[in-house]
Amino acid sequence: MEAPHNSPAAELAAGAARDAVTVTLAVESPEQMQALGRRISGVLRPGDLVMLSGELGAGKTTLTRGLGEGLGVRGAVTSPTFVIARVHPSLGDGPALVHVDAYRLGGGLDEMEDLDLDVSLPDSVVVVEWGEGKVEELSEDRLHVRIDRAVGDTDDERREVKLVGIGTRWAGLRNDSWAPWAVAGA
Repeated sequence: MEAPHNSPAAELAAGAARDAVTVTLAVESPEQMQALGRRISGVLRPGDLVMLSGELGAGKTTLTRGLGEGLGVRGAVTSPTFVIARVHPSLGDGPALVHVDAYRLGGGLDEMEDLDLDVSLPDSVVVVEWGEGKVEELSEDRLHVRIDRAVGDTDDERREVKLVGIGTRWAGLRNDSWAPWAVAGA
């Protein structure tokens, strides 16, 4: 039996990590998180997969709301926790936003297949909250957004947001293009 570190999945993950570009940002408020979503939407195009991860209450849906505003889609962007996925068609000629919350889904891509994300992906921007370990196989090129916040009894609104661009699509991701949020030296 092959050791886990030599498995095809482990090799793929190691290759993706080598090809990843990371940008670290500081966000001070929910309004800034939504504004960051609008900013990110400016670089998105049909076929992009965006994975969001972070603690409950970190700002994943707030960021997605900004993405929806920036993409100019129809409908209020709210957490799809109980419906699993929502499609927000474009109000113009841009891509639709497919917003998925995989929190309650235990399996990997097999369980996600019923959502037909692979069919939606070429013509849409697909955003998956809690998608880590579940949707990576949808695309070799993806943007993983990791949102970290202070945990415990605190009302600190500050978040550290890491944009991890994986694959050739995201090779040009750089800290200096994300002012005012970019963290110097990160």
